[in-house]
Amino acid sequence: MLSDMKRFLQIQGAGMLLLTLFCYGIGLGILAPMNSIYLSESIGLSKGQIVSIFSISLLLNMVTTLGIGTISDKLKSKKRLAMTAAALCMIGLQVYMRADNYVGALIGMCIAVAPSGLIMGQLFAMSRNHFQRVASDIVEMAQIWLRAGHSVGFFAGLLIGANLYLLADFRGVLWGNTAGYAMLFGLLLFYREYKGETVKAEARNGEAFSLLMLFALLMLACADAIRGLYLPLVVKDLFGKPELMSYIWSIQAVFELLFMTVAGYWAAKYGSKRIILLGGFGAFITYAVYASSAALPVFFLIQPVYSFFVSILYGVAMGYVQRMFMSRTGFGASLYVFISLTASLIGYMFPLFIEGYNPLIFVIPLTLVAGSLLLIGYVLVVDRKQEAGISG
Repeated sequence: MLSDMKRFLQIQGAGMLLLTLFCYGIGLGILAPMNSIYLSESIGLSKGQIVSIFSISLLLNMVTTLGIGTISDKLKSKKRLAMTAAALCMIGLQVYMRADNYVGALIGMCIAVAPSGLIMGQLFAMSRNHFQRVASDIVEMAQIWLRAGHSVGFFAGLLIGANLYLLADFRGVLWGNTAGYAMLFGLLLFYREYKGETVKAEARNGEAFSLLMLFALLMLACADAIRGLYLPLVVKDLFGKPELMSYIWSIQAVFELLFMTVAGYWAAKYGSKRIILLGGFGAFITYAVYASSAALPVFFLIQPVYSFFVSILYGVAMGYVQRMFMSRTGFGASLYVFISLTASLIGYMFPLFIEGYNPLIFVIPLTLVAGSLLLIGYVLVVDRKQEAGISG
């Protein structure tokens, strides 16, 4: 592991990609836990209005991400797509921070969010092409370390965002998010993209297409999306301090890099599906605790367990989906982002059936995770029977 990591850091362009994703993560982390609270507290929107803004902007993001992702492998430069998206997101944030009603917030959010899915998808498509060309034997771990770098940046952003909120209220948080996109744009200017023909990996490194597994991942991501939007509101409702959510989430940063690395090597040894199943059990335990406890220390203590799940969902699962489409890196990465966005859109709707912001909301993701675990278990049983039939 240490030798692989050393080699990763010595590869030309790897440091720039890692720093780019780290800075992008900072920008996202600054705003993430405060976004729904900003709409509720500063603009005074209702629960239904907040959900509709998130849902409409996410729907536009989904269409943009999958639409451009479908044709991105035919384009010469993926970097230009990501830079254009970052510029549009900055413009949208300027509109968003000046909004004082539902319509203004909706327009700003749509401009800021609709292009954002392109950024993550195209960055990881670029990185897979890059490492497949110069270090194909560590390409999967390189992807995981880049994703871990983004996560560490995200949780650094959570801490920065909490302090910006205390120093400059929500306006400081929004300017911090804008700065994250600006750093991303500036760093991409200096990154030298590989613009040759998409590198075609060997078929043995790929994964068989599985609609059931994609649906299971959708359910897991949907559960995570419910937590992402509603946990900050539940914590604020229970304890009255919006900044607590940033501190709760930031605990994950301590474990994320380690968990992603370990999970990546486990996936290479035991198979991605088995490790995704293991991560799902961590999510099940966490949501059971969220739904049954209202004690602040418990919310902090359960975070490492959830961090293990998130490390697998964002690291191992992302590589698993990409390997289903080895010769179409742009589409594979965009499909994973599309799954995440679809999960968010669905996840935002479910808790509308529960009044207020109470821990009972987490019964919904608990049920989704349970269903996903059953699906993955079924796929593994089928795989084992097929392997037994072939060997027999």
